[in-house]
Amino acid sequence: MIGLNALLLAVAVASPTLAQGSPVETGPANAPGQNPQFDNQTRAPQPMSMPPVRAEIVADGLPQLWAMEFLPDGQMLVTVKSGTMHLISPDGTVGPAIAGVPEVLASGQGGLLDVALAPDFEASKRIFFSFSEQRGDGNGTSVASATLIDDAGAPRLDEVNVIFRQMPSYDGRNHFGSRLVFDSEGALYVTVGERSDAQVRVQAQDIGSGLGKVFRIDQKGAALPDNPFVDQNGAQPEIWSFGHRNMQSAALDGQGRLWTVEHGPRGGDELNMPEAGLNYGWPEVTYGIEYSGAPIGEGITASVETEQPVYYWDPVIAPSGMAFYEGDEFPEWNGAFLIGGLVAQAVVVVHLENDRVAFEERVPIGARVRDVKAGPDGAVYAVTEVRGAGSQIVRLSREQQ
Repeated sequence: MIGLNALLLAVAVASPTLAQGSPVETGPANAPGQNPQFDNQTRAPQPMSMPPVRAEIVADGLPQLWAMEFLPDGQMLVTVKSGTMHLISPDGTVGPAIAGVPEVLASGQGGLLDVALAPDFEASKRIFFSFSEQRGDGNGTSVASATLIDDAGAPRLDEVNVIFRQMPSYDGRNHFGSRLVFDSEGALYVTVGERSDAQVRVQAQDIGSGLGKVFRIDQKGAALPDNPFVDQNGAQPEIWSFGHRNMQSAALDGQGRLWTVEHGPRGGDELNMPEAGLNYGWPEVTYGIEYSGAPIGEGITASVETEQPVYYWDPVIAPSGMAFYEGDEFPEWNGAFLIGGLVAQAVVVVHLENDRVAFEERVPIGARVRDVKAGPDGAVYAVTEVRGAGSQIVRLSREQQ
C-alpha cells in the first residue's frame, strides 16, 4: 500500500539540492592527503540533466531484508538477515516463511545474505543463496543451491545442498560479503569479505586463502578449468581475483563483465572490474584510513603490483547491492550502475564512459539501501533497512511533470 510517507519521499527525491554539474560529495575527505591517480577517479561531477524520480513504497513492515530477486512471474523473492525467505507479490503482499532454509549464523554482520536464480530457473526452479555458516572451527560464508517449490500458501525449498564454503573458517562477526552473479555461460561469481580483523585481513593477499576474494565456480561448486590459479600449487583454484576487502555489491555490465563495489575502511569504498588473477590491493594498497585515524599499513594508494579502483568514495557511501540499468523508464540511466548506499541513504548512480566514471548522481531514499534491482517494468526497486525497525521495498519511477 502507498501512503503519505511515499508521497513525501517522492517530493524529496524529485528535488535535488545540489547544483547540477558539481560533485555530489562536497564534504571533507577522511584522508585529505590522498590524491586520485586520474581524472574523475573520485568526486565525479553530476550530469547536467537528471531525471525527476518518484518513490513509492510497495512493501512495508518487513523484517530486516538483505537481498531481493524478481521471479519470472513478477513476485519478489527476498532474504531476511535473521534466516528466512519470503515471496512478495507485486501488490506488496508478503507470503509465509519459505520452509527448508538451513540454519544461518545471524550474528554481527552475518545472516542469510544474497540470492540468485539459476540461469535455467524457469525450467529447473533452482535458486542459489549465500549465508554465514557456523562451523566447528569458526564460521564463514557458504553458498547453497535448492529447488524453490511455490505450493500455494506453503512455499518450500527442496534438495538443499551446500555447494561451496569460503575457507578457512574464522571465529569472527564481520565482513562475510557477499553477492552472487551468474555470467552468460552459467558460471557463478561469489564475492566475499576478508573477515575484517587485522590478524586475518592480510590473507586477502594470499591466494591459498579464501578471505577477500572473488570466486568463480560452476553450479556444483567446482572451480572452472580456465580460472587463473587452477594449476598453481597451494592456490585455491576457485579464486578469480584477490586483494579485496568486503564486497556486498556486484553486477554484470552490458558486455557481460563483472563489476563490484567493496566497502572501504574510513574512506576508500571502491568500484572495480575484477579481472582474472589480478590483485586489487587490500590491505597493502588502499584509499582511506583506519577507523582510529591511523594510516593503513604504509599508507600507500598505488603500487605497480596492484590494480587501481575505477572509482572510489571518501567519505564512504557504504555500498550494498548493485544493478546495471537497461530500461525505458529512465533512458538517462541506460548503461549506468545503480548502487545501494547504506551510509549515503541513497541509490548511487554512476555513469560510465570507456570504463571510467564520467558522472555520479544520487537519488535520496531517506533510509539505508541494502539492495537495488531493475524491475521487469523498467522501474528501479530499492530494499531499505532501518536498524531495529525492519525494511521496506521502494519503487522508483519517473515523476510525471
